[in-house]
Amino acid sequence: MAGQRNSYGKRSHSQTDYADHGPNKRRYTGDDRDQFIIGPEDTVYRYLCPIRKIGSIIGRGGEIVKQLRIDTKSKIRIGETVPGSEERVVTVYSASDETNAFEDGDKFVSPAQDALFKVHDRVIAEELRGDEDSDGGHQVTAKLLVPSDQIGCVIGKGGQIVQNIRSETGAQIRILKDEHLPSCALRSDELVQISGEASVVKKALCQIASRLHDNPSRSQHLLASAISNSHSSSGSLVGPTAATPIVGIAPLMGPYGGYKGDTAGDWSRSLYSAPRDDLSSKEFSLRLVCPVANIGGVIGKGGAIINQIRQESGAAIKVDSSSTEGDDCLITVSSKEFFEDTLSATIEAVVRLQPRCSEKIERDSGLISFTTRLLVPTSRIGCLIGKGGSIITEMRRLTKANIRILPKENLPKIASEDDEMVQISGDLDLAKDALIQVMTRLRANLFDREGAVSTFVPVFLC
Repeated sequence: MAGQRNSYGKRSHSQTDYADHGPNKRRYTGDDRDQFIIGPEDTVYRYLCPIRKIGSIIGRGGEIVKQLRIDTKSKIRIGETVPGSEERVVTVYSASDETNAFEDGDKFVSPAQDALFKVHDRVIAEELRGDEDSDGGHQVTAKLLVPSDQIGCVIGKGGQIVQNIRSETGAQIRILKDEHLPSCALRSDELVQISGEASVVKKALCQIASRLHDNPSRSQHLLASAISNSHSSSGSLVGPTAATPIVGIAPLMGPYGGYKGDTAGDWSRSLYSAPRDDLSSKEFSLRLVCPVANIGGVIGKGGAIINQIRQESGAAIKVDSSSTEGDDCLITVSSKEFFEDTLSATIEAVVRLQPRCSEKIERDSGLISFTTRLLVPTSRIGCLIGKGGSIITEMRRLTKANIRILPKENLPKIASEDDEMVQISGDLDLAKDALIQVMTRLRANLFDREGAVSTFVPVFLC
C-alpha cells in the first residue's frame, strides 16, 4: 500500500514557520501543506534540527528549503514545533533510485540522501564558521529518528555493524530509545546520535544513510498518518481526523499482515510521544506451545536465530526447557508496551517465530499446513470468542484459517489449569493472518481497549 494521503490546511499563527532574519520576519508558505505521501520502497530520513537553527534550512519566506527541493529533486517537510522539544523533525524522502551525483561525481545517491547531506551541512555550517580560528576540528552532532523495525540494519547482529562504523569513521554513535527520545519522536522510534569532528560525523552519517536506504522500514508508509496527528495551537495533543487509520491496530497495517484498519474514533491518541510518566504501560506476554522437535530451529546454532529475533523485534523471548513435558515446550514472548505504540515488539517476535514453532503437515495436495498453538488464560478467552461465538466466527471468515479453542481435555501437559489453548491451522500466510488477529485482540483486551478493535477488524488489501 502506498502512503496515506493527508491534506494540510492553514496552520494557526503560533505554529507558522518563520525564518529568523532580523526584525522583519516573514511567514514561510512553502510546499509544507501539500499532500504527504510516502511509499513502501521510498528512501526516508527524519533529521532532528535544533529549533534555533531551523531558519538555516527554511530561509526567508521558505526560499532555502524550496531551492533544496529543486536542487535535490526530493521532498522535504519541516515538522511542527512540539511542546517540550528543543528540536524539529525534518523529514526528507524520495524514490529510492540513485540519480544524484554525490561529491566528486563518482558516486550516485538517491535524492533523499542528497537532501539529507545538504540539510546536515546547513545545520552545522554556522558552528563551523564560528570555529575557523580555533585549533582542531569542531565537534558537531547529527541526530536521526529511525523506526524500531529498521534500526537493526544500523546495529547489526550483536552490534557488529554499528561497531564497524564507529571503527571505520572514528565517530561516536549512540542508539537511544524510550525515555531518551525527544517529545517530537514517535513511540516506535529510536534515536541515532552521531558525534565527533565534522568530517567524521559526515562519514558516519553517509554510511548510516546508505544502510537505511538499502533497508526501508516496513512501516514507513504509516508516517504520513502518524505525523498528521499534530498539535493544536495551544500545545495540547489532538486526535487524528476520521480519515486517519486507527492507532491501536497500526501493527496490522503493514509490518505484520498487510491489513487496512478502520477509521479512528475519539479514543485514538496522538502518536507523538508524551511524557512516559503520564501514560500506562503494561507487560504484553504471549505463550507459544512448540514441539520439542522444533526447538533447534527456534534457537539456532549457539542461539543465533533466537538472539537475532530478540534483537530485531526488541522482545524478550524465553524457552522454558524446565517445562518440557511430553512432546511440547513452552516459549514465552513479552515486552513492555503502550497501547498507542505503532508497533508491538511481542507481536513482531511471535510472527517471526511462528514458522519455526508450528507443527507442519503435508497435505495430499503437496501443500504444507501450519498449526500454531497459543495458551491463553481462561479469564481472557472471551475476547476471542465473542457473544455467541461472533468474534471467532468473523476471524475465521476474514482469514480463511481454521481457528479453534480446544477442549480442556486436549490441553498439553505444560498448560496450567486455568489455561485455554487456541489452535490456528492453515497455509502459512493464512495462519499468520489469523495469528495477528488473535494477538491484536489479546493485546487490546490487556489494555481494556477492545472497543478500539471493531467487530470486523482489518480487511485484507488486494
